[in-house]
Amino acid sequence: MSTSTTDSGAVSRTLDLTIGGMTCASCAARVEKKLNRLDGVTATVNYTTEKARVTFSDRVLPETLVATVEATGYTATLPAAPTPSRPQPGDDPQETKTSALKQRLLLCIVLTLPVLVLSMVPAAQFTNWQWLALTLASPV
Repeated sequence: MSTSTTDSGAVSRTLDLTIGGMTCASCAARVEKKLNRLDGVTATVNYTTEKARVTFSDRVLPETLVATVEATGYTATLPAAPTPSRPQPGDDPQETKTSALKQRLLLCIVLTLPVLVLSMVPAAQFTNWQWLALTLASPV
């Protein structure tokens, strides 16, 4: 819900209602017409999204808007209050990227050490050791 002040000093609020039970564009027009008949209310209803964007003055309660829609024969619900979500340890994109890079670094170290040993220590070399070195170095 958003709030703004008009030139006359009245506070106007905007609210998105979820409308249920509409089966055609005529239903949306009917709901829109009923809401616009209320004093200080401007509404537009979208049949496709089943939402009504309602701008109303501070003299009109949101419950009155819901009651008007329900009196027309449809269901209406107010938007849920936003719940503050606590950040999870893995939610930080920078932390996730750093963690992925650390994993890749460790994997590269594990695969590179045998290649270094096979290449630099002649006693560790065996027949066709080059193929093993190639296989270990390829992912790196």
